[in-house]
Amino acid sequence: MPFIRPESAPFCLLEAIAQGEGLRTEFKRLIHSPAKIARSMVAFANTSGGRILVGVDDDRRIVGISSEKETLEVIDEALRLHIEPKPLFEVHVEEFKRRMVLIVNIPESNTKPHVHVEESRCGQTGKRAVERRVYIREGSHNRAASEDLIALFHSRKEPVRLSFTDRERRLISYLVENSRITAAEFADHAGIPLSEARRILVSLVRTGTVRLLTEGAGSVYALA
Repeated sequence: MPFIRPESAPFCLLEAIAQGEGLRTEFKRLIHSPAKIARSMVAFANTSGGRILVGVDDDRRIVGISSEKETLEVIDEALRLHIEPKPLFEVHVEEFKRRMVLIVNIPESNTKPHVHVEESRCGQTGKRAVERRVYIREGSHNRAASEDLIALFHSRKEPVRLSFTDRERRLISYLVENSRITAAEFADHAGIPLSEARRILVSLVRTGTVRLLTEGAGSVYALA
């Protein structure tokens, strides 16, 4: 495991449970699927961080875990087989009325995006394929990130490169009149490839000129 030590910040188990599941908290009665726990770890690392309380039911009852060692083994397999690159995390155990709850704390990552990797089988052909998806946290759920958000994650690893040409000025004028635009609409409007349209829009997001807004599985851009 890349990083494992007791959590340094003060933590109150009952207070965390009382607040319920949400953007930064998830309950797991138990974990037996490395792929599923990996999905939550990826989502927290790609968003604003969070913690997974293993041994807490959805109705907030503390049921505890039977084996800390077995639970850590599942987490280790999740990291080795289902997450690229591996995120940093902290883990410790809290005890309440002789029931152990494992706390997995995943901070927001500086190396986004983290990718969830899972092997699947085609129902028609029976052939195996590897699915690679980027998940983010939205409310109390994990969902697949849009291509626009993934592009924004990748762009943050490089310096901003943007020439404010007539093409960008026409885009701003369009947004003043229409309030929002998708990458595909901009590509069609400007007569450029989708990848180039997305690159320009992402650069404008990074300069603070426009905002990236998620709408379900898709994204739109609007003036900042």
